[in-house]
Amino acid sequence: MNTNFRKIALLFLALATFASCDDSEGGDDKVTPPSASEFAAVRDEALAGRTQHFTATAGNGNIVLTSKKGVKINLNGDCLKKAGVAVTGTIDIEYVELFDKGDMLVTNKPTMGLMPDGKKNLLISGGEFYIKATQNGQDLTTTCGMYLIVPTGLTGGYDNQMTLWFGNIDEEDNLVWREAKDGADGTGGKGGVQGEANSYYVTFGNFGWANVDRFYSDPRPKTTILVDAPEGFDNTNSAVYLSYDGEGTNALAQLDTYTAAGLFSEHYGQIPIGLACHIIFATEENGQWRYAIKGVTTTANAVYSFTLAETTVGSEAQLVAAINAIQ
Repeated sequence: MNTNFRKIALLFLALATFASCDDSEGGDDKVTPPSASEFAAVRDEALAGRTQHFTATAGNGNIVLTSKKGVKINLNGDCLKKAGVAVTGTIDIEYVELFDKGDMLVTNKPTMGLMPDGKKNLLISGGEFYIKATQNGQDLTTTCGMYLIVPTGLTGGYDNQMTLWFGNIDEEDNLVWREAKDGADGTGGKGGVQGEANSYYVTFGNFGWANVDRFYSDPRPKTTILVDAPEGFDNTNSAVYLSYDGEGTNALAQLDTYTAAGLFSEHYGQIPIGLACHIIFATEENGQWRYAIKGVTTTANAVYSFTLAETTVGSEAQLVAAINAIQ
């Protein structure tokens, strides 16, 4: 009798163990989505890892710095001010340069520019840049123009259609690009982009985000597309991006709105019908990235879906490599 009870107990234990193991695998409801702050943190970490730090001397003429990618940063140290007062002595300069869509994705700095009608369209980039100068932790301003000399080889060669764009972070922490107007160099001149075979000369007058860009152009009829993320994921704890096939590594679109029905939306109607592209879902998991990449050819008003089973978890470097491998 005791032997039979023991066998029955062991059988129930085995079944319970099997069920427990089975419950821990697969299934969209077995992964806890990150909080908004956890998703923001992994993006912040990516940006911090791409921020270069320099020290220089203000009040001692022109400052010339060279970035890791070979960009020449030029600003006049005699024109720097702190709270309206001229600055001298040691200053700190933060600098970011983004040339490929992998880096743009993990830092949430896609190339989406505002058109005259207020809609957004994809930009082809010659480089995204951020410059900030401080002294003892206080932000500095400049009364003179500054300029960058950017190697064109970093983005596939010289393109004479490139213009200057400025970036502002909106209330949802997304970067919005606006084309520069006259006076962009801060000295009464136009500012902007000039170039030759090997370099873009980028002139502007304010610290912050700047971009060398042109609009993507496609004559085909346009549509809007929607993307359904896995259960529990929305625009606070995940993001959806588009990589257009054949456009190289220096352009990244984003589905930057979220509908009442719980779908990521490109609501501007700027996606060409018949476009070969890759849709990218990205989120955070335990300090790493959970992501999926889906190749599609767009059709009118299409809705594309991701399941958790289609995603993988990897490091930032693995995600960047996977995005940059899309051609």
